[in-house]
Amino acid sequence: MAYGYVIAQINVLDPVSYADYVKRVLPTIELFGGEFLVRGGQSESFEGVPPGDRNVVIRFPSYQAARDWYKSDAYAPARELRMAASTSVQTIVEGV
Repeated sequence: MAYGYVIAQINVLDPVSYADYVKRVLPTIELFGGEFLVRGGQSESFEGVPPGDRNVVIRFPSYQAARDWYKSDAYAPARELRMAASTSVQTIVEGV
């Protein structure tokens, strides 16, 4: 079965609130079998302007698990906090 990946490009607007989001999100990811593969770090963009300078990639056991996590009641409070503290593009992709 193919993995599901959440790929996020994030522009943090409120670092204090976003730090609270970072503390809250990991348990929700683990609940759905996910793990961080990329969480910030050095990056360089080519061929366009990304919506933010923070990149995150989370791997889940399946595309459906990634969707279930994103839409879950467990993640909802953290998601609301992230949305208040940042702007972003969140994409779920099926992959190897």
